[in-house]
Amino acid sequence: MTNAHAVEHAITSRRAIRAFLPDPVDPALIRRLIEVAAQAPSGTNMQPWKLRVIGPQTRERLEHALIAALDSPELPTEEEYRYYPQTFREPYLSRRRKVGWDLYGLLGVTKGDTAGMKRQTAANLRFFGAPVALMLTVDRDLEIGSWLDLGMFVQSLLVAAQGNGLQSCPQAIFARYHPVVRRELAIPEDEVVVCGIAIGRADPDAPQNGLVPEREPVENFTTWLD
Repeated sequence: MTNAHAVEHAITSRRAIRAFLPDPVDPALIRRLIEVAAQAPSGTNMQPWKLRVIGPQTRERLEHALIAALDSPELPTEEEYRYYPQTFREPYLSRRRKVGWDLYGLLGVTKGDTAGMKRQTAANLRFFGAPVALMLTVDRDLEIGSWLDLGMFVQSLLVAAQGNGLQSCPQAIFARYHPVVRRELAIPEDEVVVCGIAIGRADPDAPQNGLVPEREPVENFTTWLD
């Protein structure tokens, strides 16, 4: 496989994994992946991303607190930032519904199965059992350009992991539980909790890992100008 094909394969084979094997990952490899991702571009080389690699003791405490929050009648209601629009319209509504029900279908969760949905949320809060758990933040006083830079860092990290035989899942759910995440990870108020990332090796027997979301053809979102 040529270098170009290897890069393309890492990009096109990557997808969100929602069940991992417990096999540990060499910390030196994780450090190397972070070093590679840090080559992502950023406006005027600001490099605004901030990353926390969560160790076993801290992770156990964090997950316990998150599950307690999930079981609490007073769930967090104010998100750290608005990831999705307040009202979905087409074509985004249909895409969102399809991937959601495709996933729940693989899990055997039917419409109205609140217990099943809660189990999946709990798995999400536990980083889907991945051996590596990361948390991304960005300084609150930075503008949208720095968020774009952070996104390029995240994508670079996911692709680098895929290219090294690991799988991953970026997780926006932690922004909803930001008070818990902030407390347990000692994140100051001047940083926004953006997302978590789970990294490890996919469980080949987990049905949810068979989800391959459909992608729009190039013609549907590209305008070719003379």
